[in-house]
Amino acid sequence: MKKQLDIAHWARREHFAFFRRFEEPFFGVTVDMDVTAAYDAAKAAGHSFFLHYLHCSLAAANETEPFRYRISGDDVWIYDQVHASPTINRPNGTFGFAYMDYHPQLKDFISVATKEIERVQASEGLVPAVSGENVIHYSSLPWISFTGISHARSFSYPDSCPKISFGKMTEKEGRRVMPVSVHVHHALMDGYHVSLFLERFQGKLNT
Repeated sequence: MKKQLDIAHWARREHFAFFRRFEEPFFGVTVDMDVTAAYDAAKAAGHSFFLHYLHCSLAAANETEPFRYRISGDDVWIYDQVHASPTINRPNGTFGFAYMDYHPQLKDFISVATKEIERVQASEGLVPAVSGENVIHYSSLPWISFTGISHARSFSYPDSCPKISFGKMTEKEGRRVMPVSVHVHHALMDGYHVSLFLERFQGKLNT
């Protein structure tokens, strides 16, 4: 479900009008997230660490309203929920696109997401996932502890979905940290909103 945002009474209406005209309206940040507790919890429960932090991220995105905004023509729509469209790495060095519905309960999310991973890994080619606009585009680079990242984009294709990338987990001063890149459409949100998402994400990683 979705509802239309009342742009005329939106505090960011001028920001929306300004940034939506840009050829490249996305901006991004890269931060190190503390994943010590999340890693330990995943290992103790015997489930995927990747799916654990993916769920934490998706839950934080759903709690941060601008991450559920999408542009359609001259309008902005607010989706009730957003889901995950991640890249899934295959043993042969390629990847495929996946689609995973968001479920508030971690065990429910892991159940459906595990089946989707198995489907993509058993397939060949890019196999674009069938999904709507209410997704977060996720990618994972578990081999690289990056400090910044850029994305391939088709500027002729209208896109306002946030893009979140995860890097290689490393140890620093007895803690486990992982770089996370967040790219979002500046017509829909600012750095303040990204900071709210990151704060919520870190809180979920800690529980």
